[in-house]
Amino acid sequence: MDSIHMRRGALSAALVLAVSLSTAALAQKKYDIGATDTEIKIGNIMPYSGPASSYSVIGKTEAAYFKKINAEGGINGRKIDFITYDDGYSPPKTVEQARKLVESDEVLLIFNSLGTPPNSAIHRYMNAKRVPQLFVATGATKWNDPKDFPWTMGWQPNYQSETQIYAKYILKNYPNARIGVLYQNDDYGKDYLKGLRDGLGSKAASMIVREESYETTEPTVESHIVNLKAAGADVFVDISIPKFAAQAIKTSAEIQWKPAHFLNSVSSSISATIKPAGFDNSQGIISSAYLKDPTDPQWKDDAEIKAWNAFLDKYYPEANRADAFVIYGYAVAQNMVHVLKQCGDDLTRANIMKQAAGMHDYLVAGLLPGVKINTSETDFAPISQLQLMRLKGDTWERFGDVISSDVNG
Repeated sequence: MDSIHMRRGALSAALVLAVSLSTAALAQKKYDIGATDTEIKIGNIMPYSGPASSYSVIGKTEAAYFKKINAEGGINGRKIDFITYDDGYSPPKTVEQARKLVESDEVLLIFNSLGTPPNSAIHRYMNAKRVPQLFVATGATKWNDPKDFPWTMGWQPNYQSETQIYAKYILKNYPNARIGVLYQNDDYGKDYLKGLRDGLGSKAASMIVREESYETTEPTVESHIVNLKAAGADVFVDISIPKFAAQAIKTSAEIQWKPAHFLNSVSSSISATIKPAGFDNSQGIISSAYLKDPTDPQWKDDAEIKAWNAFLDKYYPEANRADAFVIYGYAVAQNMVHVLKQCGDDLTRANIMKQAAGMHDYLVAGLLPGVKINTSETDFAPISQLQLMRLKGDTWERFGDVISSDVNG
């Protein structure tokens, strides 16, 4: 009898041990669709064609960066499968591509999809599906709404913060300004416009003498610029994507309209906006930045820019290094890798959002000194700092302090 009891006891102990080991193994590795022991599937949507195609280099840079990560062994041993589709900056197409990524490709998340109208079109869908819509490539204030949209998070400084900073500068330096505004007639343009009006406060009604909106289907914004000049504006707040920003700068020069020009940061790329517009036409334009400009001589010996150049040499040699969107893609891809590394073996969608919402003074290579990434369960705006800059010669010259803005949407 004793030996039977002993055998039973040994069997019980073995079962307990087996169960506890399997439980521990399960506790160690948790996956949602899109993640396995060997792979992490990441979806992305970019305007590789259409009016916003100058942004497509962001997707190309991210693909190159993930290639680098894979070559170095992946993330905790898992390789990234980066699936990126073209939506032509057309919201109906974005919806189609998002559904394909989520329901057919079965990605773990959609990362850095570009544009306010495109992301707005899939905002509710992504949250209903409980799939992370992470680090969207748009500064609309509404991405910072963890209560109502817990599966969506922005990355760059929000648009309202940016134009509020311009408004403060205008009030101080151009107190009698007659402001003309060009803005894209969608959520992106209206978000920037709201920030400007809020920043000007009670003076908005008297200082803004004309607002001109344009559609992305228009071939040119030339007539809008003529109207702003005719209204007597001497300060120009330019809320447009690179194609139209370049047209606005060029037209202003052609009709000899020389206002103080504030250009939204999404069009501050030297190669996508300033070069096509002409350097002579662009002198003195004010914009803002949170990333280092690799063309700026001051970063010639900077370790981060040297590493960026080495990365491009090996993985994206054809990249235009004067294009600000290349350093943007490099920086945001690093942040994505950081979040996935922090997830360890718990690659569930819920844990991805938890890790993304737990960044404290995190530094990404390529950010300006003093700019840090911070998030919490109640704050989904990773970057809230900017520095003003002015075009001088063929590059941007930063001035003033790094300014923090705490505008939450």
